[in-house]
Amino acid sequence: MIALFKIGFLPLRIWDVLDILIVAYLMYQIYRLLRGNIAFNILLGLLIFFVIYGIVNQLGMDLLAAVLGQFVSVGVIIIVIIFQQEIRRFLFYLGNSTLRQRSRFLRRILDRRPEASEGRERYLRLLKGGLLRLSRQKTGALVVLTKDIVMEEILATGVLLEAAMSEQILESIFNKFSPLHDGAVLIRRGRLMAAGCILPVSDNQELPQSAGLRHRAAVGVTERFDAAAFVVSEETGHIAFAYGGQLYPELGSEEVEAKLREHLM
Repeated sequence: MIALFKIGFLPLRIWDVLDILIVAYLMYQIYRLLRGNIAFNILLGLLIFFVIYGIVNQLGMDLLAAVLGQFVSVGVIIIVIIFQQEIRRFLFYLGNSTLRQRSRFLRRILDRRPEASEGRERYLRLLKGGLLRLSRQKTGALVVLTKDIVMEEILATGVLLEAAMSEQILESIFNKFSPLHDGAVLIRRGRLMAAGCILPVSDNQELPQSAGLRHRAAVGVTERFDAAAFVVSEETGHIAFAYGGQLYPELGSEEVEAKLREHLM
């Protein structure tokens, strides 16, 4: 193939440019997954280790190179063991992007039906009203909107409900005298699937110091699953939103509605 241009004596083809862009994109996604995580520090430690091995090898320090080489030879296995959760999240992200596009395409078709549109609007009003009501009462709450993937391992930690969406049920679940108020509520397709669910807690070090256990659990579940989460603070009554491992604090009424419209299934 004819080169686009040359950098010094090195010809640069269109496939070389594409190769660089793909590698840069993958590196950026890996950085996003590990950013603010303990795993990021571990990755830096491994990179430093490999750099030291390369320097030692080049200097001809055979004994030290032989010792370090034993670890390098099983480096791939070590990386898989240490970063199994991150690798799982990365592969899930790649696969889920395709599924999400297909889901949105099907939803655009199905939502054209009057009954589907009316049901979605009713569901949106009920959930928005329930969140704002909990916010005014300063009742701590954690609500997770699951997508097409049913989170069986999370459902197993709670009490199955399979109930229709209702502001009163949502309020009674998070009442401080309820035995289920400390857990999360999982909602899918307009139904309360389970309550009192235990979520994985994020270890993202970039989260603000004010983020409590509910907020970290909301971020944690969106790091591992294709889900969105709303958190009502028990101290301030502020509503926060988590998606894709990111936390968006202090949402107003209009912002809550916008997030619901974007992520309701």
